[in-house]
Amino acid sequence: MVGRIYLNEWRRLLRHRLLRKITLLFVLSLLIVTWFGQLQNQVQIEAQKEAHQHIRAQWDEMEPSNPHRAAHFGSYAFKSVSVLSSIDEGINSTTGNVLRLEGHTQNEMMFAESTQSSVLSRFGKLKPSLVLQYLIPLLLIFLSFDAYPNERMSGRLKLLVNQGVRMSELVFGKVGCIWTIGLILLVVTLVSQVVFDPESCNVDHLFRLSTMALGYAAYYLVVINLTVLFSIWFQSATASMSIMMTIWICWTVFLPMMIGNFVEQMLPLPTRIEFQEAMSLDRSEGLDGHNPSDVRKQLLEEATLKKYGVESLEELPINFAGIVMQADEEYGNAVWDKHFGALYVQLEEQKNIVQLTGLMNPFISVQSISIGSAGTDMYHHLDFLRQAEDYRRIFIKTLNDEYAFGGSKTGERGWKADTAFFQSVKDFSYNQPTLVRIIHQYLLDIASLLFWCIGTLFVLSRTSKRASVL
Repeated sequence: MVGRIYLNEWRRLLRHRLLRKITLLFVLSLLIVTWFGQLQNQVQIEAQKEAHQHIRAQWDEMEPSNPHRAAHFGSYAFKSVSVLSSIDEGINSTTGNVLRLEGHTQNEMMFAESTQSSVLSRFGKLKPSLVLQYLIPLLLIFLSFDAYPNERMSGRLKLLVNQGVRMSELVFGKVGCIWTIGLILLVVTLVSQVVFDPESCNVDHLFRLSTMALGYAAYYLVVINLTVLFSIWFQSATASMSIMMTIWICWTVFLPMMIGNFVEQMLPLPTRIEFQEAMSLDRSEGLDGHNPSDVRKQLLEEATLKKYGVESLEELPINFAGIVMQADEEYGNAVWDKHFGALYVQLEEQKNIVQLTGLMNPFISVQSISIGSAGTDMYHHLDFLRQAEDYRRIFIKTLNDEYAFGGSKTGERGWKADTAFFQSVKDFSYNQPTLVRIIHQYLLDIASLLFWCIGTLFVLSRTSKRASVL
């Protein structure tokens, strides 16, 4: 019987010319927005490719030079554009996409779009995620708010019940029909993503798209269930619409801001100045406050002379300056691990609290799943920073080792490494983790959406059985 109600509802909806036009408008809008998102992606990918080739050419064409000078010249790590960032760019526009890699220091990301955009564009780009998260739920609310009152006021509800149709069958037939409209719009968006960019399609890509689709599908079901539920409780289309619109505004506008402020107050991050001063202090005076840099250098010199069995630095068969530089780098790495390690843990704790609030706001959960599936969330960003730092350490050590053991002696400041050495230095390449490997980071979001789906379905089922037909 639910199937017959479902088909009946479809025929009724298809007879509405306005609904057909609105649905067609949504489909065309999603196709156009997805296509433009792909174009933006391609432009950014090409720009990064040209910049990377330029940086690499500088290394390959570098004339014989001091490796330490090359370490200060440094290189750059480009945060690769995620294939699905054309759907949801997440935090990418605010974090930057270029990281300078050099000796003696760990830099911050540069060239965030939000700091270079015009005032108007800072409100965000038009991405499919905007339509999927905000506009489609609104459409589903407008289709659901009078599902019960309209049937009751027209007398059709009483007629159907007298013919043997159970209230729960009628309600879930309507819910299924409206949900299908949301699913159609969702499928159009995700399938067009594959059609517009078939070359980048792989197993991980498809799994990410599937996870994103399931997240949005669950959210749409929650929105429809709640709207229909209110229409039954209050037996008024106006009340149902007013309450659901109030909830939608709270979910999408006020609660995210309140939760963000609460998390910042609960787990405040250090300011940039405080953070940098703490790192500088540890680097100069020692992690324990009792091992300053000049003492470390003296101990290193004594250990090196003892190792090579000589009395002075001039007698060493290697360049002690290179050893000092690498020792300073390794100490700086330990400082980095201490401060950035604690910062990353704190960021993940903040993220966990935000994810937990999905139990009272499913919009938070669907946003988290969306940017996580797109590879544009905090976890992917921190993974990029870790990989870039790992590469920086290998990169600088390669240069310092060449300066120390490549043929120069202590005091030979004019010694230079040849071009072939610089050409042998490997490039940085970011390997984005597969979603399967980090899916555990989103279990809270998945659990929250399941909680809302099962909860609203259960309450709607119980309510529909007791609903009045008069």
